[in-house]
Amino acid sequence: MSDSLVPETRVLAVASHVVYGNVGNTMAEFVMQSLGCDVAALNTVHFSNHTGYRQFKGTRATAQEITDLYEGLRQSNLTDFDMMLSGYAPSAAAVEAVGAIGIDLQTKAKSKPGSFFWVLDPVMGDQGRLYVNDDVVPAYKKMIHHADLILPNQFEAEVLSGIKITSLATLAEAITAIHRIYGVPHVIITSVQLFKLSQSGSTPSTPDNHLTVIGSTTRSDSSPRLFRIDVPALDCFFSGTGDMFAALMVARLREAIDAAGPDLRSTASWVSPDEVEPSSLPLAQATLKVLSSMHSVLERTMEARNAELAAAPLIENGDLTIEEQQKRDHLRRTKAAEVRLVRNARFLRDPLVQFSIQEWCKEDLPV
Repeated sequence: MSDSLVPETRVLAVASHVVYGNVGNTMAEFVMQSLGCDVAALNTVHFSNHTGYRQFKGTRATAQEITDLYEGLRQSNLTDFDMMLSGYAPSAAAVEAVGAIGIDLQTKAKSKPGSFFWVLDPVMGDQGRLYVNDDVVPAYKKMIHHADLILPNQFEAEVLSGIKITSLATLAEAITAIHRIYGVPHVIITSVQLFKLSQSGSTPSTPDNHLTVIGSTTRSDSSPRLFRIDVPALDCFFSGTGDMFAALMVARLREAIDAAGPDLRSTASWVSPDEVEPSSLPLAQATLKVLSSMHSVLERTMEARNAELAAAPLIENGDLTIEEQQKRDHLRRTKAAEVRLVRNARFLRDPLVQFSIQEWCKEDLPV
């Protein structure tokens, strides 16, 4: 068991919380604790269930409530965190409050480079649309340059870079722009369907049943070191996968940095020397383990979902309207697809690595 744990890491996790299911901090806290991290969870919302059910009860934390909770930690000297993971915040003011926490922790660690690392998931939208208020976007843009690693999805990367991702070349341009505009040393775009992008001809097409994760760590001249990992897509919609990815990344990146040696551990933002190739970057090695764990957990979740739906098929009720029947079916399918996290915790600790890291073709890099 101890061999499966990452180096001791104290993490402040700032994200949403649900009573039922595994999303936000409900997901992230268990994932990081399973790998040996000591996690303090600061919750930005308290909902009965995730919003994928299309109905929920609960409350959103105000910016002042978020600040007060952190101040409570400060007054008792309980802010000796090695890393921070920040996710969903319910308003622009809440985003700013979370940013102030990250900046304060960075300031405390300024005299010891590499002693604090901030992973930021800029939760703004997906599938071509925002699901936060418009004023959240500038709040994130103002804050992101303080983070060490950001984890946007494809749509969020477009919003941050101002570049529409339509090809491999524009994808590289978007990551390069994010590095340049915000000074963020590490970027991972967490889900791209490359088979939908027009190919440049220099890179083989990705099969249409695969998703691609793209990452980069900058060199000293701010140029990107791009890598990609293709994983099979599963025919099911899961909630909380972004939170699982972020939480696993915190633990596995800490592990990869520790394995790289004391010099990198004491380097600002854990940026590897220029001679380290993209596929050998700690960020790439960590991503490989993260995706391997996730694929195993989600495969088994899909199997359990299928078995649950087959065991309890929807029985039509003539007293219900079509809309009511559709709602019942949506609720049962959403519940059946809740990530089976606890039963499959062994795959978090001991991933079966089954994918490979690919470096970016030079022809697809921005000039």
